[in-house]
Amino acid sequence: MADVDMGGRAGANGKGDYAWAERSIEGWIIIVTGLNEETTEEDIQDLFGEFGEVKNLTMALNRRTGYVMGYALIEYANKEQAEAAIKETDGTEFLEKKISTDFAFAKGPGGGARGGPADDVV
Repeated sequence: MADVDMGGRAGANGKGDYAWAERSIEGWIIIVTGLNEETTEEDIQDLFGEFGEVKNLTMALNRRTGYVMGYALIEYANKEQAEAAIKETDGTEFLEKKISTDFAFAKGPGGGARGGPADDVV
């Protein structure tokens, strides 16, 4: 994962809060890294479905081998479900590999307000 300052959060081990996390357009997305290359969507669904309905699941595959590239994006409808999934799975062993989980999006320096070039026009 990228080296990003998440506003001084202590981590996803229950000692930090997730005030820095940002909602995507449709839900709360978490990223899971360190996945075994033979992980299937069903494996991910079984593990992360325990914390709430998984609205969307994306796993990048290596075109040449067809195996998972080591990460997945999982979308939940509400923040509480995503937080529970992170707290319960971060740093655990899954299919013989240690996985890391965290929110995929962080609020920007302005507190999460999204702007673009049109916002600069007076």
